[in-house]
Amino acid sequence: MMERNEADVTTAVAPTAALTAADRCDRCGAQAYLRVELQNGGELLFCAHHAREHGDKLREVAVTVVDETHKLGATPRSEA
Repeated sequence: MMERNEADVTTAVAPTAALTAADRCDRCGAQAYLRVELQNGGELLFCAHHAREHGDKLREVAVTVVDETHKLGATPRSEA
């Protein structure tokens, strides 16, 4: 009988790093709050405005979406 030597294979996906202030929108250059990973391995970054404008279509073609638009409401306002 022939022995098979197969490596263990996992389908786990490495976690995507959080977006930072250095990540910029591909449409306008503002800070990015949405990362879209595409099937071909590419990625697109969008500000909250362009994420809302194109979000539905992007989710249709995305493999993964990292949406951090909730961070926009996390900054307390300073009182004048």
